[in-house]
Amino acid sequence: MTGDPARRRLFPLACLALVVAATPLVVGCAAVVIGATAGAGTLVAMDRRSAGIRAGDGAIESMVTKEAGNRWASGVHLNVTSYDGKVLLTGEVPTAAIRDEIGQIATSAEYVRAVTNELVIGPETEFGARTQDTYITTKVKTRLIEAGRLDANNVKVVTERSVVYLMGIVSRDEGDAAAQIAAATTDVARVVKMFEYRD
Repeated sequence: MTGDPARRRLFPLACLALVVAATPLVVGCAAVVIGATAGAGTLVAMDRRSAGIRAGDGAIESMVTKEAGNRWASGVHLNVTSYDGKVLLTGEVPTAAIRDEIGQIATSAEYVRAVTNELVIGPETEFGARTQDTYITTKVKTRLIEAGRLDANNVKVVTERSVVYLMGIVSRDEGDAAAQIAAATTDVARVVKMFEYRD
C-alpha cells in the first residue's frame, strides 16, 4: 500500500477491527448451518454407531442408490437411508416389480441386516411435496432438540409424503418420547418407529 505511513500502520488495525466486529455474525451463521445439518440427520460427534458402522451405512446408501440409478434412469424417485445396517427405502416407483427389485438390491448389499421397503407405486412426487417433507424433517428435529427429553443427535428423521420415519439406537423411553414429539408436529401424517433399542 502506498501513501501516508500513518495510514499504512492503521490499515492492519482497521482490518482486525472488522474481523472482530464480524465474528458474532460468523458464529451466528455457523449455528444456523449446524442446526440445518442436525435437521437432516444425526451429528457424527454424538452418534452411538461406531465409525466403521457409519462408513458401512454410507456404503450401503451409495451402492443401492447407484445400482438402482443404473437400472432405472427415469420414473423412479428413490431415497435410501441406512442406520446400523437397517435400510429404509422410500419414494415412488412405477410398478410393483421395480419396487421388489430395488428391495432385492438392498437386501443383497453387504452389511445389510434388514430392509424396510416403503416405496409407493405411483408417479414421482413434485418438487413442492419434497420441499414440504424437508421442512417437516427440520421441524421434527428442532422440536426434539427443544423438548430436551432425549439426545436428539441419536435420532435420524426421514420424511416422505408427510410420513415421518424415526431411526436410531435409543432406549425405549427415548424412542417413545421421540415418537410423541414427532406425532404432535404440524403437517405430520404418520410416525413410523424403526429404532434399535438399547434396553
